[in-house]
Amino acid sequence: MKYPNGKKNIQTSNKTNTSNRGMSLEQDIVQTNLYYLAEKIACIHKKPTPIQIVKVDYPKRSAAKIVEAYFKLPSTTDFNGIYKGKYIDFEAKETNNSTRFPFSSIHKHQIEHLERVLNLGGIAFLIIRFNNKNITFLINASDFIYYYKNTDKSSVPYQWFCDNGYSISYNYIKPVDYLKVVDQILEEKNEK
Repeated sequence: MKYPNGKKNIQTSNKTNTSNRGMSLEQDIVQTNLYYLAEKIACIHKKPTPIQIVKVDYPKRSAAKIVEAYFKLPSTTDFNGIYKGKYIDFEAKETNNSTRFPFSSIHKHQIEHLERVLNLGGIAFLIIRFNNKNITFLINASDFIYYYKNTDKSSVPYQWFCDNGYSISYNYIKPVDYLKVVDQILEEKNEK
């Protein structure tokens, strides 16, 4: 196809940029958490991954650069903080699979950590985004752990999330307004 000025139509590449794949959910949660913090609703932050620094390069005194580091120990979950006087802790995961969420996406030590948080009276859950369906679920950690421990399958079917999870609606200012769902869960718990 030629344009009226005689130039050829410039074809764009069909390649998808995958450099930030798996990070958009975390970025959305960080943006939401900044809103919660600014509005004095909650104080919840992304936990840094603990690393052991092995080698540092000092090209200038003011510009130290880490050139070699290793994970010190397995991290627990992605986010923690305080909400309504309660400790809150959760893991955020994304999948490009539209029919299931593989258990290989979450580590056993993370499941054990969420279980400890629950046993000590904290609020614990998972936020799972199905990218292909453009839907994000909040799953009570207790429900997820029960399924994890009582199935011989290697994944959780999408329908299980529809039946047992809470869909988190998108909004520009709070892209993952998960505390709205947490309030709903706490209200349901108090009614029992």
